[in-house]
Amino acid sequence: MHALSHDVSISALLRASVAGGSVSLPHPRSTPGVADREEAEAGLAALGKRLDDLQERLWAEGTRSLLLVLQGMDTSGKGGTVRHVLRTMNPAGVDVAAFGEPTEEELAHHFLWRIERRLPGPGEVAVFDRSHYEDVLVVRVRGLVPGDTWRARYEEINAFERRVSDAGTTIVKCFLHISYEEQRERLLARLRNPSKHWKFRERDVDERRWWSDYMTAYDDAIVRCSSDGAPWFVIPADRKWYRNWAIAQLLVETLEAMDPRYPESALDVAALEARLAPPN
Repeated sequence: MHALSHDVSISALLRASVAGGSVSLPHPRSTPGVADREEAEAGLAALGKRLDDLQERLWAEGTRSLLLVLQGMDTSGKGGTVRHVLRTMNPAGVDVAAFGEPTEEELAHHFLWRIERRLPGPGEVAVFDRSHYEDVLVVRVRGLVPGDTWRARYEEINAFERRVSDAGTTIVKCFLHISYEEQRERLLARLRNPSKHWKFRERDVDERRWWSDYMTAYDDAIVRCSSDGAPWFVIPADRKWYRNWAIAQLLVETLEAMDPRYPESALDVAALEARLAPPN
């Protein structure tokens, strides 16, 4: 394993590869693009400074926005990504939306209604901890809606993401790919730490019975809803340090490609400096 080459981007390494109607998944413990934990954690510090700079430019430019979608099985690290990767950004320009079970009000509307309300405004970075994809994942696996209903949602999602992208929002979708065994270890760690019991739901254990069904649902969602305007990236997530580094690198590459600029100023700098000069 070698450090990330200037000629190879993490975006290229981790973009979902679809062949034969299925997604080719990297091993959950693999670390494409970086040699080891020491290198990744050292790199994350530099990436944090770069993210801070790029986010400030995006906020100052005030015309475009960025949407990061985080999907994955329980314990895959959606919340950890928010804590460790986005902490260097100015909170004033970041909005994090965690989509749990829909409320009665949300269920009374179209499934995209609650999503639309949390889209980023001009200059903002929005993070979705779970998202509209729950409506082709959990509802499918648990049989919460008829098959014809969730099947029709793929094209609705594609049309929605095209509209969002065309309006000036860059969309980055990450599937945090953990193994069945790693999830077991993380659930056990929560059980053995009383301070983590508030995060534990017995339902998380029940959901493991449908692991293969969820993997099939994720495969279909990624295959059917990956486009140039809203690509999917598969993040090997058994190693938390790699997950954090990879997503930070992915965001830096995305923002650098967007190339946000500070707005041109009409200030008469010389005149203002003169007014600020100390009195004689």
